[in-house]
Amino acid sequence: MKTSEEWLHAFSIFKPIEKNYKILIFLKEIIMKNLLTVVMLFVFSTALYAQKDVTKFLGIPVDGTKTAMIQKLKAKGFTPSIWDKNILEGEFNGFDVNVHIATNNNKVWRIMLADKNNRGETDIKIRFNELCRQFGNNSRYTPMTDEEQTIPDDEDISYEITVNDKRYEAGFYQMPDSVTIYNESKQSLLSQYTQEQLDKPTKEISREIYLQYLFNKLAYLNNKVWFMIAEYARKYYICMYYDNGYNKADGEDL
Repeated sequence: MKTSEEWLHAFSIFKPIEKNYKILIFLKEIIMKNLLTVVMLFVFSTALYAQKDVTKFLGIPVDGTKTAMIQKLKAKGFTPSIWDKNILEGEFNGFDVNVHIATNNNKVWRIMLADKNNRGETDIKIRFNELCRQFGNNSRYTPMTDEEQTIPDDEDISYEITVNDKRYEAGFYQMPDSVTIYNESKQSLLSQYTQEQLDKPTKEISREIYLQYLFNKLAYLNNKVWFMIAEYARKYYICMYYDNGYNKADGEDL
């Protein structure tokens, strides 16, 4: 018989949540209580992978070929750089940026945006904290951590980066709110139950709805958007990443 840790390791759906301690503990408790639950989780994970909803940038799925992505970004107003046709330039969220596209096995897995203009320490803290607030106030995003992600006004980021090699970053999952995910979970079970049964569920049906809700929510953990402060010659700029975890390299070519 496998241990709970071995079962947890067995399912690729759990890979994106390795750093989310609370969810890991919760899943471990479920697995230890009931092996049947593990089987159901596996079935749900397979269905979810086939119906994945990937990260989007400006409404464009972070997926497909690099050539197709470049064309879609051009349609949004971005133009090729004079230095490299694979790098695009344009305006995003009120700032001039360079857009880089990363692929794995010819599939786009990351859109990276880098500020074109560097800033001093005070201005970069303002920009970083404003991004934290904008994402935090957007209902389409959920913070990756319960900890505060903004930078204190009195923080000496130059010292922290130079001396302590500190990296300033903040991350969010691109996912609907919990009510929307719960309603989606109910609707996905209409092939098994009537609407009335789902609206007035028995204990068993409630459990299935919750399991579906759990895995629907876990699937969105592959949809990461995060940003960090980068430094060059004592000047700073923001790098922002829209990642599709489904397409990211995971050792499959080793």
